[in-house]
Parts: sequence; structure tokens; C-alpha cells
Amino acid sequence: MTTDAFGSKSSDDRASDERSAYDKRSLATLAADLPSDDRGLAYGEGVFETILVREGQPQLWSWHEARLTRGCQRLGIAAPSSAELAGCLAVCQGEGLEVLKLIVTGGSGGRGYRAPESPETRLRARATPFAVNQQARRGITARVCELRVAEQPALAGLKHLNRLENVLARREWSDMAISEGLLLNAQGELIEATSMNLAWYRDGRWFTPCLDRAGVEGTLLAALEAEMTFERVREGLESLAWAEQVVVMNSVQGVWPLRTLLKADGAILAEWKDEAHPALDELNHTVARLLGEPAN
Repeated sequence: MTTDAFGSKSSDDRASDERSAYDKRSLATLAADLPSDDRGLAYGEGVFETILVREGQPQLWSWHEARLTRGCQRLGIAAPSSAELAGCLAVCQGEGLEVLKLIVTGGSGGRGYRAPESPETRLRARATPFAVNQQARRGITARVCELRVAEQPALAGLKHLNRLENVLARREWSDMAISEGLLLNAQGELIEATSMNLAWYRDGRWFTPCLDRAGVEGTLLAALEAEMTFERVREGLESLAWAEQVVVMNSVQGVWPLRTLLKADGAILAEWKDEAHPALDELNHTVARLLGEPAN
């Protein structure tokens, strides 16, 4: 049995124990459609997590649970218990790679935006098969999105249900050769990618954008920051042009290094050589361990 930053047991051990005690009759509830008056549907009131599951074992479980709980607290809705969350693993097949999506909403009730006095949150879960994008892990082309993200410190860092900015940004391109889009705020500062965190390496250090005003605090980035140093900065696109390596990452896909960055009009903004780099090798090695990938 191993330990992690959130308790004496590892996240996998803890989730497995709690899942075995979970009432399997709740599976039907986890898969049920949300009613039309659900506040998550009506207002985006809620949070969600997408979790990589390997052979039935959730990866970075404690980090996901902590972020979900923190998001519920920030929104003022009751967070599911650890046992309820672990019980959601029962929707997985338990073989190969899967992605488990957890959704917690503010439930029904209230008048307009006013929340009910005694809200009953809803928890939903579903699992889908997953395959690693090996080509993207060797390098991708990304573009700079025209959309500028709004700043809202009250929601910054949360993976809340209202993702309209991400949806609009992703609609900006349909070229299958472009794998991601980078998002900036109105001041031209780097924030994140449409579904991944952003980091770059320069002068012997890793950098990543400050996310205290906008963006999502990714669980993989959080786990990495517990082991490596990432300097949080407010910088623009010019910082990437001088970087030795630029990557996007999340807890499902892992790390995708950028090889080409395009402007919104398709012109090349920057390029990076497809060659070995010690800092990138170290990052990939650490991520592989955190995501439970078998050693080569």
C-alpha cells in the first residue's frame, strides 16, 4: 500500500475500498438523465471531472476529488462524500483505458437564480473507452484563438459546468491537423489551451500561466507542481517564441509538445524542433509515473 498527499492510503487503495462498500443499486441513478429543471442544465451550476481509469484504477484520484470538492464549496453546493464518488467507479468496465466523467449539479428548486434553501445536489457518472494519442505525444500543431477569456476570480481554477468560452474557441477551427488552441485574456496574457494546461521551458526553468483570474487548475499540473517547480507568470505570446519547449497537458491525454504554433490567420508564429530535450524527457517520465503508465 502506498501513500499520497491527501491521506495515509494511496488514492487507488482508498477508492477501491470505498467502491466495494458502495450500494450498487445506485448505478441506475448515476446513469439517469437530468430533469429539465436541474440547475446544472439551466445555469451551469455545478462542476465536473474527467478521470483516466487504467484497468479499473483511477489515476490522480485524490487530486480530482479535492478539486471537485473545492469547486462545490466555492459554488455553495454540497459535495458528494468520498464513498459516493468512489462508487462511481462501478460504471467502469475495469479493463484497459477508460475515461470516467463525474458531474455534480446544484439539483432542482429555487426561484430563478436564487438557490433553494435546502438544495439536494445530483451526482452523475459515465465511462467511455479511451486510447492514447501517440502521435500527439510526439508533437502537435496548435493555433492562437481569437476568443479572449474573461476574468472572474470567483470562478478561476474551477472546472465548472459553464464552458461556453471553451466551446466557442474550439469552433474556431476544423482543420484536423491542428490539435489545440491557446487562449489569452483581454490583456494578451497566456491562460491555457481549450482543454489543457500550458507550460513552457526556458533558461533552465518551467513556466506556466497564473490562473487566479481565469482558467482551470488542472489536476495533472497540480500533481506535477507537488514534485517539480513551475513558475507562475503573467506573460504573453512573446514568451513562447523564446522558449526551448512548449507543452500542453491534462490528466487524460498526458503531455503534448508543440512543434508549430499558428496565428489565428494560419501564419506560422513559432516552431520547435522535433528532437530530444532533457527537460521534456524528465517531464514525460514524471507524467508517465503519475498516470500509472507501465515502464518501458
